[in-house]
Amino acid sequence: MACCLITDDSGDDDETTSPTDKSELHCTIKDLSLKLDDLGTCNDLIAKHGAALQRSLSELEGLKIPYESSEKLKAVNERATLFRITSNAMINACRDFLELAETHSRKWQRALQYEQEQRIHLEETIEQLAKQHNSLERAFRSAPGRASNPTKSFSEGSFLTPKGEDSEEDEDTEYFDAMEDSTSFITVITEAKEDRKAEGGTTGSVEWTSTDNVLDNTSLVPKGPPKVKRRVRIPDKPNYSLNLWSIMKNCIGRELSKIPMPVNFNEPLSMLQRLTEDLEYHHLLDKAVHCTSSVEQMCLVAAFSVSSYSTTVHRIAKPFNPMLGETFELDRLDDMGLRSLCEQVSHHPPSAAHHVFSKHGWSLWQEITISSKFRGKYLSIMPLGAIHLEFQASGNHYVWRKSTSTVHNIIVGKLWIDQTGDIEIVNHKTKDQCQLKFLPYSYFSKEVHRKVSGVVSDSQGKAQYVLSGSWDEQMECAKIVQSSPSSPSSDGKQKTVYQTLPAKLLWKKYPLPENAENMYYFSELALTLNEHEEGVAPTDSRLRPDQRLMEKGHWDEANTEKQRLEEKQRASRRRRLEACARGCGSEDEKETDVYMPLWFEKRVDPHTGEMACIYKGGYWEAKERQDWHMCPNIF
Repeated sequence: MACCLITDDSGDDDETTSPTDKSELHCTIKDLSLKLDDLGTCNDLIAKHGAALQRSLSELEGLKIPYESSEKLKAVNERATLFRITSNAMINACRDFLELAETHSRKWQRALQYEQEQRIHLEETIEQLAKQHNSLERAFRSAPGRASNPTKSFSEGSFLTPKGEDSEEDEDTEYFDAMEDSTSFITVITEAKEDRKAEGGTTGSVEWTSTDNVLDNTSLVPKGPPKVKRRVRIPDKPNYSLNLWSIMKNCIGRELSKIPMPVNFNEPLSMLQRLTEDLEYHHLLDKAVHCTSSVEQMCLVAAFSVSSYSTTVHRIAKPFNPMLGETFELDRLDDMGLRSLCEQVSHHPPSAAHHVFSKHGWSLWQEITISSKFRGKYLSIMPLGAIHLEFQASGNHYVWRKSTSTVHNIIVGKLWIDQTGDIEIVNHKTKDQCQLKFLPYSYFSKEVHRKVSGVVSDSQGKAQYVLSGSWDEQMECAKIVQSSPSSPSSDGKQKTVYQTLPAKLLWKKYPLPENAENMYYFSELALTLNEHEEGVAPTDSRLRPDQRLMEKGHWDEANTEKQRLEEKQRASRRRRLEACARGCGSEDEKETDVYMPLWFEKRVDPHTGEMACIYKGGYWEAKERQDWHMCPNIF
């Protein structure tokens, strides 16, 4: 999941000012006074012993001694005098410091008291807003003409998308409309051997068949020992505090990719590596290859599309924006059975092309452009672009788009992430469809948090499976044996009632590695993505110096290196624009930042009608020859 996110460093600034601050300040002043008295005592001793030393030296000068010795005694006497003067000056400076601290202590106390009062006022305001929100929601629920809420459970779903804060969005924000012809539904579980008769307006009874066995224990694929030993940990994340709001308050309404950010808000992975993380549960697609039923295959594809969000629940840090021309390969034919290649094909807007080949009989490709908006209260991250998945044996070709990610509590509280919106998956060969709904979190809702629900329909539009689960834990599917409309509600709307067989587990999230909370909450796959490998292209993300320094815990050096790379990229862009201006005719062409990707090329997508970057081949052959002469020097 390509998400453009930020670290929860703001929590360090949220600690409540202690009511004992005033007494602690007095204790500090008292300690300083005691230390000053100690310094005064030392000064007296220095003055006493210094005077005695000078008398002794004066007596020595009165003796008849050689001229050379006399000069040396004079020098020692002068140094002793300077030492006493310096000691007195140090004591006087300490006394001045104490007096200054006592003078400003009242100012410090007033500032601390003001900050405490402001925090209390802010907390009271937020609490009042929450109460007003609760009151309005209750009033809305009890309004005349509105249907009462049905009993909510894991088996109830809705595809009606609520309207968000439209007034805050500007005209260039892209929206994905809800599927208006979809209806709410309720499922009722029945026994597999129960006698079911087909009725008018219903689908006939359907039994589990032998082909359904492919859905059994789908997620419980044993993970054998890897043929190549991979690392299982990275250095712990340093405990650096940084005020998030102090940086973000000047960025409201701006595109996040154009805001310079220190690495304190990053995790030591690039966006290309985050895209590759979508393949963590690739075994779902390996399993789907063997499905003889296209609707069963659709269930596994839907579970795979949801599984890509499971790594984001704790990952609120922002991945590194890739440099233009940066690549990332994942050559894991031996253990994962696939090869993956990503390339950053555009910088503004940031866009990455991705291609995956699996030896098990499927291919996946996508071009994702990240559009993000910071609105003060929250950060919206909208991945734009279609994802394609094709199974070679059957020719089934699936297309879907990602949902919107939102980071909440930018100003106050702990950062948390939510996934919202609708995903429609279409099999362009059979015309089967799956409609998934990511329910937004609500404090007052009785729904399971991070809930996902959906329906798989065949080419005739008949519902065949109900999907349910959560995007951070697991997904299940239940086969529909009957469907019928429910009784109309008071507003005249009807819900479809699906009678289903007991649900089967499609996918379950792997547990995080030990000590994951100190390793940016990386999964097992994520821990290996930035591991050094021989033979990769010189543009590979593993070779990016600022990212490597951050992973090692050298954040100050990483920030310096990040600034160097960004300035180098800006200089390269200026050179391209100048070259284009000299060689192009029209003024519009002169303003175009022309960049030709190395491994991908722009084509018209026949399924979406959009221009997209498609893999043109050559990378793995170049790797085999170790011929990288065409790669730019971006690091």
